[in-house]
Amino acid sequence: MGMFDWTPKSSDVLQDGGVIGPDERLPWAQTGLMGIQHVIAMFGSTVLAPILMGFDPNLAVLMSGIGTLIFFIITGGKVPSYLGSSFAFIGVVNVATGYVASHGANANIGVALGGIIACGLVYMLVGVLVQVIGTGWIERFMPPVVTGAVVAVIGLNLAGIPIKNMASNNFESWMQALTFLSVALVAVFTRGMLQRLLILIGLLVASVLYAVFTNVLGWGKPVDLSGVANAAWFGIPSFHAPVFSTNAMLLIVPVVIILVAENLGHIKAVTAMTGKNLD
Repeated sequence: MGMFDWTPKSSDVLQDGGVIGPDERLPWAQTGLMGIQHVIAMFGSTVLAPILMGFDPNLAVLMSGIGTLIFFIITGGKVPSYLGSSFAFIGVVNVATGYVASHGANANIGVALGGIIACGLVYMLVGVLVQVIGTGWIERFMPPVVTGAVVAVIGLNLAGIPIKNMASNNFESWMQALTFLSVALVAVFTRGMLQRLLILIGLLVASVLYAVFTNVLGWGKPVDLSGVANAAWFGIPSFHAPVFSTNAMLLIVPVVIILVAENLGHIKAVTAMTGKNLD
């Protein structure tokens, strides 16, 4: 399969729970809608992680896009995976820099960057070993029960954030519950392509209801798109120079173990869904 040489498939294949493989694609209109949904799905976690560490979210989104495109080119488009922010770094970065989550910019961001770069270099060495001797040694130390548990724990850790927000019992928390309910109803009562677009459709429904409740009925903060309309089309995010602190590197580098388990779990999950061995 060439990098852009996908086999077109009809959206009818989704009616009975069919799967679109890595070497296949839906018609371009449906593919575009799936892409929009992917942007929505990735945005929350990709932006939240840098906020919790005091990083610039704009830079995280930019590098996430660049990293995903590089990954796509290197794998020849054979592995359908998006590279976003990793929540595995949050705890160790905040400890290494003395940062309190969500309290503005991280004054010691350079120290965190130095540790993350060191972690990336070690992770590259793991990649070289995989290229040379394969993945068998990783799977021996990290069987599916381990990698699957790591991926599940990441999701469960994220679940605590919306649950905490919903417990506030104010208008925003009720709208959050309504959004969750909208997505759930689409998942349960629709089939085929509509069901696959559950996040996009559920969010659109909740957004329309929010606009009615706020802009029409005055129940909450009205929808105001002036900030989007006035925003610059192009801009440069904040860049910082790394500081290589031994203590920070020793603290952050072991995250490699979590990253290996996390990414192997993702690959195994996609393999199970598509029926194609992506190792």
